[in-house]
Amino acid sequence: MSEKKNFHFVGVCGTAMGSVAAAMKNRGYKVTGSDQNVYPPMSTFLESQGVEITSGFTSTNIPEDADVIVVGNAISRGNEEAEAALDRKLLYVSLPEVLKEHFLRGKRNLVMTGTHGKTTTSSILAWLLESAGANPSHMIGGIPTNMGQGARFTDSDFVVLEGDEYDTAFFDKRSKFLHYLPEVVVVNNIEFDHADIYDSIDDIKLTFRRLLNIVPRSGMAFINGDDPNCLEVAEGAPSPVSKVGFAEGCEVRIEDVKYEGEMSSFSLNGEHYTIPMSGEFNVRNAAMAVCSALFSGLSADEIRTGLLGFTGIARRQQLRGEVRGVKVVDDFAHHPTAIDLAIDALRQKYAPKDLWVIFEPRSNTTRRKIFQKELASALARADKAIVAGVPDADKVAEADRLSPETLIADVNARGTTGWFFETIDEIVDHVTDNVKEGDVVAVLSNGGFGGIHDKILESLEASVTV
Repeated sequence: MSEKKNFHFVGVCGTAMGSVAAAMKNRGYKVTGSDQNVYPPMSTFLESQGVEITSGFTSTNIPEDADVIVVGNAISRGNEEAEAALDRKLLYVSLPEVLKEHFLRGKRNLVMTGTHGKTTTSSILAWLLESAGANPSHMIGGIPTNMGQGARFTDSDFVVLEGDEYDTAFFDKRSKFLHYLPEVVVVNNIEFDHADIYDSIDDIKLTFRRLLNIVPRSGMAFINGDDPNCLEVAEGAPSPVSKVGFAEGCEVRIEDVKYEGEMSSFSLNGEHYTIPMSGEFNVRNAAMAVCSALFSGLSADEIRTGLLGFTGIARRQQLRGEVRGVKVVDDFAHHPTAIDLAIDALRQKYAPKDLWVIFEPRSNTTRRKIFQKELASALARADKAIVAGVPDADKVAEADRLSPETLIADVNARGTTGWFFETIDEIVDHVTDNVKEGDVVAVLSNGGFGGIHDKILESLEASVTV
């Protein structure tokens, strides 16, 4: 692809696609793009970078002189531009392939993976390198508030990547992270997820084995030494492997853990660290980031300074506002384990009178009934639980679909008061009428959830003035 000059991005307004398109433009390539939904902030960002974008997908969007068609992960067969690329026998590639050839080859690529925690771990690591003056490139699925953006590309030797096990494109069903030329891989944990593309946990283990198979002998794989699936995947790996965790068999032991409000402290191999985040899960995330930073050449003192300056990630335990003494928190948790961990951290951080959890079953996995019982167990750990309707329910066969009514019945059977409401307005009205001063309302979704966070805050505010 290096001799090609004209790139057209199909699905350009995705966060990763747009960031790479802009970076390619800044490197002197001619870049065009199209998307079904062209709106700010990505549309204005791309326009400011000189990327020509078109709303809607049609074969005429592809310039006659296009050398390479970059096809986004959300694009499937039947898309007019994808079909035109096939019909015209154009060179079409995935976004991870563009990353590999134009931004990763020859770099020190640090790939953070796992079912949970990869956004937080990669955000901490990117900030540790930035704080130490390394000016890293990064591509992260969330927005680290220290960095202000989910992706950037610099001249640094270091690239921090959130490594997603999801598939690459409609024509490449391998995991995205297999394209990332890793020097360092972190495997935080391995559980079943992405039920739309994986049939079993064994399929997921296989893709992680493939990832460890491409870590060079000069690199390192840091794995969760307390997770049986991680241990199984790492068995016989050709790369160096370092187990990180609480167990005695770990090469890097997490010890001396203390929690004080929003702060957590811990020791790794005799060095003490503190991070302004709560909960055991974030201690594990920070420990993995510390190990990766040490391997990258940072000193313990540089890491200590960086950790204390870390300000978090948008949509991870993010306080959206407080009205009537009620805090509204946004969190991305959408897997039973992640919900468990979020509840632990919220209780530790806020010590609420009542913890309300509002859950939207929006992901491809939670729209299915695979975790029907596990979700009930997780949500029952709240004091009050609300489940919303399943978005795009008709895209999942009824026999395979999650039943919110059954889910809430199971939550109530476990002793927690729960409700199912089909609409956002019903949820907002119920919360406004029933929360008390000192309560925390946590909204858990991997999507925008119709702006429910602001709607709750506005409704609470309006109730004060009535």
